[in-house]
Amino acid sequence: MKRPAYYAPVGSLSGDLIALLHPPYTAWHLSHVAIGAALAPRVDWPVLAATLLAFFFGTGVAAHAIDEKNGRPLHTSLSERTLTLLAVGGLLASLVVAAVGAVRLSPWVLAWAVVGVLLAAGYGLEKPAALHTSLGFALAWGGFPVLVGYWAQTQAITVGAVAVAAAATLISMVQRTLSTPARHVRRNTDQAEMILSRGTSAEKWDEEKILATWERPLRLLVWFMVTLAAGMLIAKI
Repeated sequence: MKRPAYYAPVGSLSGDLIALLHPPYTAWHLSHVAIGAALAPRVDWPVLAATLLAFFFGTGVAAHAIDEKNGRPLHTSLSERTLTLLAVGGLLASLVVAAVGAVRLSPWVLAWAVVGVLLAAGYGLEKPAALHTSLGFALAWGGFPVLVGYWAQTQAITVGAVAVAAAATLISMVQRTLSTPARHVRRNTDQAEMILSRGTSAEKWDEEKILATWERPLRLLVWFMVTLAAGMLIAKI
């Protein structure tokens, strides 16, 4: 059985859960939150931890569970009930974290949380359809978490934070550009190959080599984003 993603084992409950959580892309997404926080003059570490937790529950768990429930793109064996529990539980957990933040930090935390829940649910349900475009995905999973990460630290939005959010949006569009054809080959084809010819010579690329043209850059970009976020946070210590 072909893996639905390069990081997703198949044929077991643990493999299905790993596939559902999309660990590399969830780490990439959370890196945007950390980068936003690291832009602040001073990092409030408990606030950052809570922000990361809320995004993990809302996007890492809930959004991915809703996406799988809506069309089974990963072809997991997880039941509809399990996916519903993960989706509802993830969103509720995210809102609980936000409610605590609203009490301890600012009531505006709830406004950010509501927007985040709508983006997470809307992405999985593909409603509105604009959320499933490259730009919609990039704004929701790239720019938005940078702004939230920064605002949670400062309760303000600056031109610099918006510029970094724009950069996160652009690199998220790169992610989407690379991952879309790779997903298509993995999930919608039985076999793929390509013949490169010039004159009388020809070179045959098998599926593994074709996928590597997209997935190797994706792997490197995941580590780049995680390392960048870690470095920016370490600089604040």
